[in-house]
Amino acid sequence: MSLDGEQDHPRDPADEDVRRRREALQAGAAAEALAAVRLEQAGWRILARNWHGRGGELDVVAEKRGRLRFVEVKARSPDDPVGLDAISDSKQRKLVRAARAFLAEYDDLWDEACFTVAWVDLREGEPGHIEWIDDAFDA
Repeated sequence: MSLDGEQDHPRDPADEDVRRRREALQAGAAAEALAAVRLEQAGWRILARNWHGRGGELDVVAEKRGRLRFVEVKARSPDDPVGLDAISDSKQRKLVRAARAFLAEYDDLWDEACFTVAWVDLREGEPGHIEWIDDAFDA
């Protein structure tokens, strides 16, 4: 029994799944916001956040002096896959399709474009550390 006299009910596993998914979404949003701020601090202009197009979503699209970056942001936790293993071949193909759709919609000429992965460490004691991997994979 609980303190208020009500019968304790076992937790529904579906409720726990919803809670974990909500926490993951919140961590992902915080990581994306932090990555965008750090890019701006480094002189990059944010062209889009959470851009949706044919093929998928681009977390952050940034530009600096004719260089375009499609940034995939990953919030790192202790049990996450390490390195680019966290971005499957299927996910890479979706990102490439989304980037091509972005380029088709915004036909500016860019000197270069690449995929960057931002590993954002949100763990206790490591908040705010970002590891940037430019040219993370080929298009």
